[in-house]
Amino acid sequence: MKILVVEDDLALSAGLCFELDAHDYLSVAAYTCKKALQLLEEGSFDLALLDVNLPDGSGFDLCREIKSRFPGLPVIFLTANDLESDVLSGFDLGAEDYITKPFNMQILLRRVEVALRHLKKTEKPGEIWSDGYLTLNFSALTASRGRETLSITPNEYKLLRVLTENAGQVLTRQLLLDRLWDSAGNFIDDHTLTVTVNRLRGKIEDDAHSYIRTVRGMGYIWTGGRR
Repeated sequence: MKILVVEDDLALSAGLCFELDAHDYLSVAAYTCKKALQLLEEGSFDLALLDVNLPDGSGFDLCREIKSRFPGLPVIFLTANDLESDVLSGFDLGAEDYITKPFNMQILLRRVEVALRHLKKTEKPGEIWSDGYLTLNFSALTASRGRETLSITPNEYKLLRVLTENAGQVLTRQLLLDRLWDSAGNFIDDHTLTVTVNRLRGKIEDDAHSYIRTVRGMGYIWTGGRR
């Protein structure tokens, strides 16, 4: 699980990242709102830990932005702001938890575990595919590659879903033709399948990232590894 730690106290940030990494999480540190949003745009995360008082803005505003752009990302506030109004504001913004400093690291780790457990329960199998670079949300019908938002057609989403759900397996052209149809309910033909695959490759692949491999005389195989 990949966790974004947004904390401008360098010593505390280093300590948090050390403990998270020691408990088999992958932590990434950001010290400002701007850097946090940049990291979120560049790759997928499973949880964000946010301070409220940051050098370039409020963690509350950052949370609002995160929930607007990445609605499925759980947020835990980790802050010295312990006023009841601040705690209520955090929950009103959609945070999963609000922890005040100073805090016990073991309790924080347990709350992180609980937040991630809740995330797993709300996710539907196959709803989101991501390897940290390419992210496909089949529920919201959104896709991104790095910072770039991709324009994917409904039929391309259908093809991507079939491929990702059967990653590592060769899917014959006939199987794909049987599974896919256009928005009007018409079955696509062999030529259209070829065109669709080539168009998808142009959208999701680059020199460093390859996802769809042609198995000559048979069909296609999804070679991407999710994170």
